[in-house]
Amino acid sequence: MNQALKNLKHSAIDWRMVLMTAVLVVTTVIFNVLSGGIFFSAENLYNIAQQTAVVGILATVMVLIIVARHIDLSVGSVMGFVGVLIAFLMYTLEWSWPTACLAGLAAGIVVAVYQGLLTAYVGVPSFVVTLGGLMSFRGAAYLVADGKTQPLSDPFFLKLGGGFNGGIGTTASWILGGVISVCIVLSMLAKRRSKQRYDVPTNSLGMDIALSLIPIVLVLGFVAVMNAYQIPGKDDAQGVPIPVLIWGAVAVVMAFIVHRTRFGRYVFAMGGNPDAAALVGIPVKRVTMMLFLLLAVLTTIAAIVAISRLNAGTNSLGNNLELLVIAATVIGGTALAGGSGTILGSVLGALIMQCIDSGMLLLDVSIGTRYVIIGQVLIAAVVFDVAYRKWTGDVL
Repeated sequence: MNQALKNLKHSAIDWRMVLMTAVLVVTTVIFNVLSGGIFFSAENLYNIAQQTAVVGILATVMVLIIVARHIDLSVGSVMGFVGVLIAFLMYTLEWSWPTACLAGLAAGIVVAVYQGLLTAYVGVPSFVVTLGGLMSFRGAAYLVADGKTQPLSDPFFLKLGGGFNGGIGTTASWILGGVISVCIVLSMLAKRRSKQRYDVPTNSLGMDIALSLIPIVLVLGFVAVMNAYQIPGKDDAQGVPIPVLIWGAVAVVMAFIVHRTRFGRYVFAMGGNPDAAALVGIPVKRVTMMLFLLLAVLTTIAAIVAISRLNAGTNSLGNNLELLVIAATVIGGTALAGGSGTILGSVLGALIMQCIDSGMLLLDVSIGTRYVIIGQVLIAAVVFDVAYRKWTGDVL
């Protein structure tokens, strides 16, 4: 028993992520009890998975923005502007959805270049630049379609947002779950071999197997729940929603960028000490501009998912989304002072925020009360971050 505790203590476990997972579990259990078991129903969990995708996609890139000691308060307004533009081009001008999406991406890049130049090269704080963007691009979303809702009907495009035909089915879901499980095991073995090759201390094989089983159980459990939901009037169960697949793909790509590319290393170096990063030759201005361009790409992806889920582009698209995205990022362990954060943390943070919001909706909590609670959750997350860093000695 003592040896097991010793191994656990010295294992490479991110205890912050463990605590965040515990918070997620406790939160969902509480809402399930208060809602009389409705929260854990397959239908509700399926809807939560779909709804979290947009916030989750944006939170993955907001991690890097905040790590680099910047902030983007305009992300919800820009997403609304891009989404309405895409819907306007598809409905009013009758463009095909791929062409409209490329035009939306181009618009997002123009916005990113404008805000990135002001931040990186002119030296205007990103807080001020994006605060102006928060108001300006909300107005631009209204001007694009003159305030009119733009309905969408393309069958394939609507699948991207989930909905009636927006799942991949049970068979494909189980295959996907199996592939991910195999990848988790192979990743664990590769890490062990790498550590052993360079004489880095490793966990016992039993400990690594136990740690690998946790995400495998979660993945297969998620697949089972998604496969248990069947829309009334439809012959087959939904399976994993397409928006979740998009979110997962984005998270994997972003994790690769963070851990396997020079750009990712530069971002964390800038966040740790911008002056030192510049002195050692890191192109701080160029990396900052690239960050804003990356944000434009993911904002466009989020806009596509959002309007396809709503079946329309509306002026209210993305309202207050920046609050949820930043809250999800901070709750997931990204330090507002910069220098630290993880993609996995953003995933957990997005899930926590959406579960809280969805749970309050189930309990018929008023919108005003919901915003009060969400705002206080954000403050609590920052307080916890400060306390955790003082406790671990990692004070920025």
